[in-house]
Amino acid sequence: MPPTTSTSLIGREKDLAALADALAESRTGSARTVVVSGEAGVGKTRLLTEFIRSIPVGGPSSPAPIVVRGQCVDLDRDAPPYAPVIAALRALAATIGEEAFLEAAGPARDALAVLLPELRDRAQTEATQRGSAERLFEAVAAVLENVSRERPIVVVVEDLHWSDQATLALLRFLVRVVEDARVLLVVTFRSDDLGRGHPLRAWRPELDRNRKVVRLELQRLNRRQVRQLVGSLVGSAPDAHDVGIIFDRTDGVPFFIEELVKVDGTLNVECVPATLRDILLVRYESLTEPTQKVLRLLAAGGARVEHELLSEVYDASSEQAAADDIDRAAREAVVASVLVVDGTAYAFRHALVREAIHEELLPGERVRFHTRYAEALEGRAGPADATAISYHWMAAHNVGCAFASAVTAMRQARAAYAFATAARMGERALELWSQVPDAETVAGSSRVDLLADTAYILRNVGESERAVALVDEAIASSSPAEPELYARLLRDKASYLANLGQTGSVELLRQALLVLQGRPPSVLRANVLGELAARLMLSAHFEQAVDVADEGFREAREADSRARMSVAANIRGFSRVSLGDIDRGLADLALAGELAEGSDSARLRYWVNQSDAMNLLGRYEEAIRFAEEGTGRARERGVERTSGAMLMSNVIGPLFCLGRTERANELLDRALELDPPIGFSAHLQRLKLRTTLWGGDAVQAERLLRGWRAALSVQLQVEAQSRLGLAAIAAEIALERGNVREAWAEVSGILGPGYCIFSAYDLPVLAVAARTLAAIVATGTVIERGVSEGGVSGGTGAGGDTIAGEGGFDPAAAERRLRDILGQSSGWPTAPAYLAIVDAELGGPGRTGTDPELWDAAVAASAAATVPAQLSAYTLLRHAESLALSGDRVAARDRAQEARERAEEIGAGLITAHVLELERRIGAIGPANAGSVGAGSAAGGLAGGAGLTEREQQVLDLLAQGLSNRQIAERLFISSKTASVHVSSILRKTGASTRTEAAYLAR
Repeated sequence: MPPTTSTSLIGREKDLAALADALAESRTGSARTVVVSGEAGVGKTRLLTEFIRSIPVGGPSSPAPIVVRGQCVDLDRDAPPYAPVIAALRALAATIGEEAFLEAAGPARDALAVLLPELRDRAQTEATQRGSAERLFEAVAAVLENVSRERPIVVVVEDLHWSDQATLALLRFLVRVVEDARVLLVVTFRSDDLGRGHPLRAWRPELDRNRKVVRLELQRLNRRQVRQLVGSLVGSAPDAHDVGIIFDRTDGVPFFIEELVKVDGTLNVECVPATLRDILLVRYESLTEPTQKVLRLLAAGGARVEHELLSEVYDASSEQAAADDIDRAAREAVVASVLVVDGTAYAFRHALVREAIHEELLPGERVRFHTRYAEALEGRAGPADATAISYHWMAAHNVGCAFASAVTAMRQARAAYAFATAARMGERALELWSQVPDAETVAGSSRVDLLADTAYILRNVGESERAVALVDEAIASSSPAEPELYARLLRDKASYLANLGQTGSVELLRQALLVLQGRPPSVLRANVLGELAARLMLSAHFEQAVDVADEGFREAREADSRARMSVAANIRGFSRVSLGDIDRGLADLALAGELAEGSDSARLRYWVNQSDAMNLLGRYEEAIRFAEEGTGRARERGVERTSGAMLMSNVIGPLFCLGRTERANELLDRALELDPPIGFSAHLQRLKLRTTLWGGDAVQAERLLRGWRAALSVQLQVEAQSRLGLAAIAAEIALERGNVREAWAEVSGILGPGYCIFSAYDLPVLAVAARTLAAIVATGTVIERGVSEGGVSGGTGAGGDTIAGEGGFDPAAAERRLRDILGQSSGWPTAPAYLAIVDAELGGPGRTGTDPELWDAAVAASAAATVPAQLSAYTLLRHAESLALSGDRVAARDRAQEARERAEEIGAGLITAHVLELERRIGAIGPANAGSVGAGSAAGGLAGGAGLTEREQQVLDLLAQGLSNRQIAERLFISSKTASVHVSSILRKTGASTRTEAAYLAR
């Protein structure tokens, strides 16, 4: 009998070769990922099966890879967390042995017990760490990396379109993090099954950008390939007319073609089914009724069902009768290519067949079958999969049991850090609560507690808006008569609002303190005080933060909580440092470090603020040392993507300020690849904007800013450092792109009334604001009143009354306000350099920043070790420009050379480009050395053809920008008369009758 499943792989030769190439590359120690996508039935599983079959056996010097597979489960939206990863890891542990498996996991081995409970007793370390999703992910990565040192590994995960978010997050982590390892990860998904909002859609662009990822999009077969496939199935060359009918009916989808070939290997085109559903049921309907019944029962269980479970749910007069019935039905279904045997389980040859058969269930069958599965799973020894149980009870319309299992599933998923699944189960339980008479007894908690727990989980998923809605309902259902519960709910809402970048957290925390007033000292009250102090610190209300943190410290001491004492001392210390009370602040931070011993959370928080304080004080080497200590601990604890990302930014920032740009960029790219949550990635993104701009790519910096602006703006209303940090770099980008008005809109908020001083961040913004103000005066840019009231990167506003006169924007008023704020920051360690830069930016005739003496002073001040290295190169450049403008070209050339050498030393390509342009304009270098720097290339073709001199080319470039003779003279450091002579020569040589025509020809 000819096969009804083709034995040859048709139309997939290139895809098979791409998989083989990826495997070969991974075996050299460079991890690879292959993403196989395509519509249902196009042959993804068939391709992988053939690929695995084709892997060479290997030998002593080149052992064959270990191949492990996992498949996502089709249970509507109730996929069990990590199901395919658990299957793959169990297969790996079985292959290499449990001892080797645990050894490969390294320090995070205890986290693996979350996925593999059977390892729990053997995985415990002497001091088990508190778990986290990041720690779990790190453990899985460690297993793969370490095992691959002995043998290459191929991990196959199929049907990601059914995956839960926890599985996707883990796989996403592995793709980014596993690099220098002999690991090939192959994943598949249906490209036609990703609706709007599907989490996999957000991952696809990231996969496309990753150089380690190969994308294979399987296409339908063409008419020639369909003819080959039909011929291989029926054992003879098919008739062209028959091939045409098959091609039209199946659209070239291989699985549908195979389904149309009857079980006996013949093809009768006169009986081809009319609909897709009929095609999928052709083989099923050819089977006996007892076999169809077993298949319907299997379909209720999912795409893959263990034989043991099927035996438990099968209804027969005796155990032997059940075994005989199942064996007969399974054998018939396997022969008919409806089922395949997969180890100890039965699986449908294709999920589409399972879906079609499941739709055949009558209402009574649906209830009975899903009830049996739920009861069988609940009755099993060991931890049951409550998510799957809840799915079956919901399908069986048993509200009470569905509610109970949903509550259990929520708690299980939360313990496994599968927060998306936990949130879904929590919301299901809340929806069913009113339909369950004794819901509180069944759940083991009140509805308010369930609301609070689900809100917390939603926050961890990133759905803080939904979390706020649930905690609001919890608050409305409770009262201050239960002070501790009510205070916890207020504290939680404060946290969720802060995550959303919304105001109101401070008021809620103060309200929580009022509720707890008069009660005995407690960790809860110490926690609320600490969080209130933190919110005040982040909004730059440092004096209030010190007072609240001081009270929190006393409360924590009375409650005997060293961890909360550490947090309070930490916040008090950083706030004191920020106020300029540096010695006392650093003493507080040191105390916080001592008190944090024994608490990873407090210790990591200490490292973050201690390293940040050192960086802001200009003590860069110390900042790096503290931050590196913290990143090492974060990596060990498995929180590299959260606290670790914050600490990594505290390493990268000081490296950049020291001019170690290459190392900073290397660490920055590595940290961003970890894809931290926005609350932790914002600092990294701002650093990326700085390194990109100062590296010389203003266009890319602007592009990145546009892409990241929305996410970076989340914290602007509640975090001063986010607001000020973004303002400074966004304004610098705008200035570099020639948009003075936009630059002013970014920084003008710092000049508003009632502004809270934050010297460390104010000083860089003030320097950029001074530069922008000088550009406004020099270019005659009109600043509308709305722009001057804009605010620091969209902040609370600059207060137009402060810097506006009767006629509108008043530069003199703006400068007075700027200098007033500058004076309040004069005691900060880095202030002398910024004071000198502001003086130079606003010095010279017309306050346009052209006084050589002031720039010389700025150069001297910027040479201090506490000042970012980029400012030394910048001030050298500006001094050279001012010297050239004053007519001292010899001194200008010398200073420009210093600036270029300094810029090249620290990797400041932006300064290098400006120096080269300056040297070209003052004649320090010729056109051969100028390259394409500056605007000189705009009219290159026209100028060359017209026989213009180098100087005339420069003048034509500036004409094309719309500059007047006076402006051209200032730009090129020549007299207006000389500029006029050059313009006349250009008109003559190009044949243009007017300046406008010459400018048009230049474009």
